[in-house]
Amino acid sequence: MARFDYSNQVTGKDIARGRVNEAPISPKHAIEIAGFIRGMKLDDAAAYLEGVVALQKPIPFKRFNRNVPHRKGLVGWDAGRYPQKASRVYLRLLNNVRKNAEYNGLEGDQLRIVHVSANRGIRRRSFMPRAMGRATPKDRQTVNIELVVREQEA
Repeated sequence: MARFDYSNQVTGKDIARGRVNEAPISPKHAIEIAGFIRGMKLDDAAAYLEGVVALQKPIPFKRFNRNVPHRKGLVGWDAGRYPQKASRVYLRLLNNVRKNAEYNGLEGDQLRIVHVSANRGIRRRSFMPRAMGRATPKDRQTVNIELVVREQEA
């Protein structure tokens, strides 16, 4: 198995990190969510992503926005979607980072996301059954996500 390391070497005693490897979600959705929650407080990001899962708050699609419809509630941008599956993975990651921060002695309400990146992972080979006993090869995409938070002074 390959050795994984964080791409951004943020150091210090006031940080907590978390990582998800080979999550079976869309890389485009993961990249758009990463760009949106970067710089947010951890609690605010989790609350917003819960709204995305409930189909109440859209994620603005700024890079992969071809043929993406406009959504209500976006400030400064029109195109957006509700990537529920990717949002659930990010919520699990945010919860994991919060618990890592508490274990390190950091306060959960003072955490701000300083680094988040989503990269394409390996492609898993699968087959789609077709008529007459044939099958078409299909690659399933995975995503590697890393997140670093830092405790901010009140």
